[in-house]
Amino acid sequence: MISPDQVVAMIKASLPDAEVDVQDLTGGGDHYQVAVVSSAFSGCSLVKQHQMVYGAVREAMSSEAIHALALKTYTPEDWQTAQAR
Repeated sequence: MISPDQVVAMIKASLPDAEVDVQDLTGGGDHYQVAVVSSAFSGCSLVKQHQMVYGAVREAMSSEAIHALALKTYTPEDWQTAQAR
């Protein structure tokens, strides 16, 4: 089991400017929904953005400490647009 704070720390270690919101979907500490806002995503495809986040949590996923991870990734500009809706 991994805590939401640990997931945030892993992502921020790889993407230091990231704003990260983690929700435990089942209460079991292994199924998470994560929203990440980072300027590092600028100019990257959605697939590349997700790969960057998966890279940050690779060890936890390969050990199955995280069983499922639903991702939403945004550049700061995309985040502002999404919030304005």
